[in-house]
Amino acid sequence: MKLSYNDYLKKMRGCWSGKNCGGTLGAPYECHRGVFDITDYPDNLNGEMLPNDDLDLQLLWLNAAEKYGRHITSEILSEYWLDGVIADLSEYGVCRANLRRGILPPLSGYYNNPCMHSNGAFIFSEIWACLNPGNPINAVKYAFEDASVDHSGEGLYAAVFCTALESAAFVESDIRKLINIALSYIPDTCDVAKGINTAINAYDSGLDWKQARKKVLQAVPGSFGAICTPIEKIPEDEPVGPKGYDAPSNLGIIAIGLLYGEGDFGKSICIAASCGEDTDCTASTVGAMLGIIYGEEGIGERWLKPIGNTIKTCIVNRAHGYQFPATVDELVSRVARLVPEFLKSPVCYFNEDAPGFTVEVDENDLYCKELKVGSVEVIDIPRLLEDSPFTVKKCAVPMEVKVKYQDGIYLEEDKPLRFEIEIFNRTTSPKWFEVKWWLPECLSVSPSRCRNVSVRETCQQNGDKTTFTITPHGVTEPVVDALLEVSMADHPTTVVFPIRFLV
Repeated sequence: MKLSYNDYLKKMRGCWSGKNCGGTLGAPYECHRGVFDITDYPDNLNGEMLPNDDLDLQLLWLNAAEKYGRHITSEILSEYWLDGVIADLSEYGVCRANLRRGILPPLSGYYNNPCMHSNGAFIFSEIWACLNPGNPINAVKYAFEDASVDHSGEGLYAAVFCTALESAAFVESDIRKLINIALSYIPDTCDVAKGINTAINAYDSGLDWKQARKKVLQAVPGSFGAICTPIEKIPEDEPVGPKGYDAPSNLGIIAIGLLYGEGDFGKSICIAASCGEDTDCTASTVGAMLGIIYGEEGIGERWLKPIGNTIKTCIVNRAHGYQFPATVDELVSRVARLVPEFLKSPVCYFNEDAPGFTVEVDENDLYCKELKVGSVEVIDIPRLLEDSPFTVKKCAVPMEVKVKYQDGIYLEEDKPLRFEIEIFNRTTSPKWFEVKWWLPECLSVSPSRCRNVSVRETCQQNGDKTTFTITPHGVTEPVVDALLEVSMADHPTTVVFPIRFLV
């Protein structure tokens, strides 16, 4: 499979334009439960898209990508979040509150977050796919870092699914195959997969899209459509799920739009929006996916002309000094410059082309596969998902360290909290590591404050583990801070984890 530079630009322009088309189409129906026969945009657009937060954070992430390149982590994105996002609703507000309290990702997306299973992560997936065209494994790595800041569980799986599909769509156009590729990246047993498979089964059984919608809402009940729809007006056979549990049903609706739209851009986004719920998110995601497959030419003037090329924002801080693209053309140009940096991978290759590059990828490498021991350059997506949300990771040149909060972050008098430290030695010979805790008087640690650990050489799929227990005694403050320090013998680099406990 090959992707030329010129085709990449066309597909990326289709991605962003398709997202703006779907978001503008679905915006007026957001938060409503029901079946809507939507066929056109709202009136009086005046040649501009409607502002949509689905795109806004991706423009902020673009600023981060331009500065940090492929070294972006959830910790970096969380700092951009605090300075660049002005919204405080739902998961936006929970994320901001957790970060301000010193709770780092992925814990920031989990604690006190009733919206962790909602839609605010998958709507930001396109930036990572466009930076990693034809390389879903790499794209999903960044989507995971992004989604971990403010989501967990089903919200995280939804972001992984969408990113994998969109990245693969740069080199694969068969929608059923793309759905299968994306499903290979998430657990078979999760509700996002259940919602998507419910839509697939309905389509294969010959049901129409309205019947498929009802099947999805029954299989994975959501709550988004009940925000603006009185409960008494919601049919009894369309149960309302827990508040914030919305990604599974809305991913099912995205699958409905893709399947029942049968490759027609306008039909697909109209069906997605007509299913109700989080209509701007579902229609914009379907629009972006089809925009990647077909490019702007596959969208057509019917949908492009009414919204123009201008980008409008609503939840990012324009006063902070970030440079946000004013048009789709500028967005495409800035993202394209970064791709050679992000696609440094054994899965995709660059051949010099004029202009730009050619991406070459084997079809088998689009799927998420089990890793072989020693494959240190390949990203272990299942392991990432399994570790979330209680594992914090930091990388340095000679080492990678994971800290697993086995009992959470809340302190109770004399109740021990266990921490598992997993160390990966990235040098070519076994090394001694020192693991040291810096604790206030109200916390004790066992077996000791400092421990030396021998760690095997690189090319090991699993690191060497050591466990500590932290116990509180006489805590009087609502917040207690500690530091965990990991260093390697004969190397100057030290990895430090700030750990904040709550009472």
